[in-house]
Amino acid sequence: MKRLIPPLFVVLWATGFIGARYAMPWAEPFAFLGARFVIAAIVFALLIAALGARRLPGRTALHVAGAGALMHGVYLGGVFWAIHKGMPAGLSALVVGLQPLITAVLAGQFLGEKIEPRHWLGLGIGLAGVVIVLWPKLGVAGSGITAATLGASVLSVIAISAGTIWQKRHGSGGDLVTGTFWQYVGGAAVAVLASLLFETRTVVLNGELVFAMAWLVLVLSVGAIFLLMILIRDGEMSKVGSLFYLVPAVTALMAWVLFDESLTPVQIAGMAVTMLGVGLATARSPRTQPTTRARASR
Repeated sequence: MKRLIPPLFVVLWATGFIGARYAMPWAEPFAFLGARFVIAAIVFALLIAALGARRLPGRTALHVAGAGALMHGVYLGGVFWAIHKGMPAGLSALVVGLQPLITAVLAGQFLGEKIEPRHWLGLGIGLAGVVIVLWPKLGVAGSGITAATLGASVLSVIAISAGTIWQKRHGSGGDLVTGTFWQYVGGAAVAVLASLLFETRTVVLNGELVFAMAWLVLVLSVGAIFLLMILIRDGEMSKVGSLFYLVPAVTALMAWVLFDESLTPVQIAGMAVTMLGVGLATARSPRTQPTTRARASR
C-alpha cells in the first residue's frame, strides 16, 4: 500500500495547477489562497474533533505553523502571484522544478542525509527531463518576466524546500491530522496578511471558481498534503523532493487531455527522462538493504 503513496501524491499535486487555471481569472491570488487555507484549516479542525487526534505541544505547533507558512503561504503565494502578474506558467514551473536539487542540498546540510553520487545523477537527469518537457512552452517567455516575477518564483521554490526541511526536522513526530491543521494556520496567516496589504479582494463567484476551490481544498489541501506529510515523516528528503520532478510532466499530460494543449514527442521523451531520473534518485542503495533486513529480523 505504501508504494502507491508516491505516484498518487504526484497525480494529486499535479491537479493543483489545473485547479489554478480554473480559479485565477476570477479571484486575486492571495485572496483565493487565503480562503482556501482557512477552509482547509476548518476541515482539519473538524477532523481533529471527530477522530480525537492528539494535540501538539505548543513549541511543536509553532514549528509546524512556520513550516506551513513557507510550504503553503510563501510557496503558493509566490507562484500564483508571478503567474497573475504575467509570468508564463511554463517558466514558473521550470523555476519551481529546481526544488528537488535545493531540498537535497538543504537535507545534506541540516538533516545530515548522505546523498550518494547515483542519487545526484538521478536528480540531475530529472531536472534535464523537466527542461525537455517545458521547453516547447517557453517560446513566449519574452513577456511578463520581470525582476519581481522572477524573484517571486525563486522565493517560492526556496520556501517549499526550506519548509519541507523544517517540517522534517521539527514537526514530524506528532499527529499528522493535527500537524496539517497547524500548517494551514501558518499558510492562512501569510496569505490573508498579503491579501489585506496588497489586494482589493475582488472575487467573481461562478461555477468555475467554486469547482476550483472545492477541488483544491478537498483533493490538494486535504488529500495531497496529507500524503506529503506521510512522505516527509517516513522518507529521506532528497528522495521525497525528487518526486516533484514528475509534476510538470503529469500536469502537461492533464492539460493535453483537458485543455487540448500541445504535447509533442519531445515532451513525451522528456517525461521518460524525468521518470528515469526519479528512479535513480529514489532507489535504495543495494548495500543498505541487507542491513535493514538484518535489523528487522532481530
